[in-house]
Amino acid sequence: MVLVSPSLLSADFLCLEKEIKDLEAAGADLLHIDVMDGHFVPNLTFGPVIIKTIKKITKLPLDVHLMITNAEHCLDDYIHSGAAYLTIHQESVTHIHRTLAYIKSKNVKAGLALNPSTDHNVVNYLLDVLDLVLVMSVNPGFSGQTFLPTMLNKISALKNTFNNKSNCLIAVDGGLNLQNAQKCVTAGAHMLVCGSHIFSNPNYQSVIKSLQSL
Repeated sequence: MVLVSPSLLSADFLCLEKEIKDLEAAGADLLHIDVMDGHFVPNLTFGPVIIKTIKKITKLPLDVHLMITNAEHCLDDYIHSGAAYLTIHQESVTHIHRTLAYIKSKNVKAGLALNPSTDHNVVNYLLDVLDLVLVMSVNPGFSGQTFLPTMLNKISALKNTFNNKSNCLIAVDGGLNLQNAQKCVTAGAHMLVCGSHIFSNPNYQSVIKSLQSL
């Protein structure tokens, strides 16, 4: 079954607790939380205090995606906020292997996000410290963007790199709908991060189940 991680960036922030409860009841596997600092990407979103509060009201694992400059300087804040997965960008830290290894040492799953222009081959040197690779299928920063179909080649390349010899998950984030999500799964994706496609539909369960069954 494909894992589905709804992106809270597309949720109704005035009813965030209800949205989270509805996603939980609808069968979501995780909750994707985008952390943006206005520097690494041109937007501001959640911080560790909000994430810690979210953790108190849900049993779902928190899939925290750090789109911030100098991520290594504040890792502990997000680790202590309750992240189950903590994903960083190669470009946001100086020593990527050391940073991923530190995350794993805290019993948190370590993830690496690849921007559309980032070469997938970087993972060849990180296989021992990776639990998840997040393929960005849009340029990060805003929800509601259009899926970049060239990222299907990157997903396939990652699948070939792992060649069933790694437990690392391949996740895809950005502009997903049922049609291109199917192509992502066929290419090798294990996890789908969806925002607008889920939250624009009044029946969260129907959308989530459709994605999980791809």
